[in-house]
Amino acid sequence: METDNFDLQDFLPYLLNQAAEASSLEFQKYYKNRYGMLRTEWRVLFHLGLYGQLTASEIGQRARMHKTKISRAVHRLTERRFVTRRRDEDDRRVEHLALTRQGLAAYAELRDVAQRYDAELLNALDPAEAELLRRVLRKLSEARPGGFT
Repeated sequence: METDNFDLQDFLPYLLNQAAEASSLEFQKYYKNRYGMLRTEWRVLFHLGLYGQLTASEIGQRARMHKTKISRAVHRLTERRFVTRRRDEDDRRVEHLALTRQGLAAYAELRDVAQRYDAELLNALDPAEAELLRRVLRKLSEARPGGFT
């Protein structure tokens, strides 16, 4: 049998996923325990909290989430009275989404927790490392490698 020298622990997509999972676990526990939310739901909530009224398509473009995941998240958030839906008058296929008063309160609380959690995570890095990490991750999130196969 040939020796396989592929190191999964250094494969960048795997390493990024491991770092994302490890770094998001405590925050995930908080929003799940406090509000019973799933990851897609808090992401939808945060997009509406940050940008105001949006359509599901706009959230999908900003968050890079599939429309079916957004649809499920919006449905659950609407059931829990965090989000309202309003049909577009010109195009009945489009719904405008917005946070309710309850949704805004949840967003404000979770935003404060997220900011504290972000600061705590960055305590492991010096300021230059933190800035470099953010810059590199932004660059990688915009990368679209193609034609590699």
